[in-house]
Amino acid sequence: MEEIGRVRSTTQKKANHLEAVATEWILDFACRCLCHHFCEGNRRAFERSRDLALAIIKGSQGVEPHLVKTVCLCQLLACVAEGKSLDSHYFEGDQRTSPLENALLVWTSFLKSQSKQDKLHEDIKKLIQIQAVAVYMEKGCFNDVTDVLERVFADSLSNEALQMKLTTIIKQKDPYHPFLQYFSFNLLTKKIKTFIGIFLNEEYNNLLMKEATKKAELKSLGKIPLHVQNHSNTATNKENHLEITQRLVPLYIYLNITIFFSPHPPKRWSWTEDQKLKNGVQKFGIGKWKKILENYDFNQRTNVMLKDRWRTMVKLGKV
Repeated sequence: MEEIGRVRSTTQKKANHLEAVATEWILDFACRCLCHHFCEGNRRAFERSRDLALAIIKGSQGVEPHLVKTVCLCQLLACVAEGKSLDSHYFEGDQRTSPLENALLVWTSFLKSQSKQDKLHEDIKKLIQIQAVAVYMEKGCFNDVTDVLERVFADSLSNEALQMKLTTIIKQKDPYHPFLQYFSFNLLTKKIKTFIGIFLNEEYNNLLMKEATKKAELKSLGKIPLHVQNHSNTATNKENHLEITQRLVPLYIYLNITIFFSPHPPKRWSWTEDQKLKNGVQKFGIGKWKKILENYDFNQRTNVMLKDRWRTMVKLGKV
């Protein structure tokens, strides 16, 4: 019995290690897809990559030091992509905070993990602070913008001169102030794309990406990537099987991700789902999409899907 217990324990440890490695590969792959779709402006593909990346991050027990940049970048892009909205929430916490305020929290956390910060890092932080204030002014939420200013400059080391400049602009209630027009949301996006370029050019020992590239190249040449020959020697067979399995694991993950990312028509909303959404909004309020998901079954739909469907229903006069 003790021997069986040891074998089971060893097997479980190997399985856990394999799962951790595979998860890391998938996260890195999803992050790179997320970056690509963000830069290309492909909204639908971006949302699929975002949902996959955030699901992996949420399901992980902790973030390894070498994955901090990857995790922060995924979270940053998810927030910035909704930067012009005030009611999108991807992370637990104060539901009053906007996506750009969450982006600032993510970016600040990332900067603290870096031994050295350069001008690009500081530029991105400054632009997030400015646009977090600007988006409230653009939507006419002047009663809330002072609180937003206090939150984005809560750090005692924040730029005091910038804070004073924004305070003056808020008093003028001018959402089209030249300062805000210059340090625009487009400039923020441009700076983040520059950071993405640096991130993607860094060397990563990601076997999933390498195997995916090999598979794509072999497919374009019409070649079969793997060919297994019969061997009489049992030990040799086992060794070959292990080697092939190690090569196939990344490909297997790649194929599943490819299916996940492949274009497919969105599922139609049923009458029952619409009723659940109405009941959820009536019970928890507009914007509480995560809370609604926790209490109603929407067949693997995301909080963003709920938000988009609600907007559609409002436009169609169904609510």
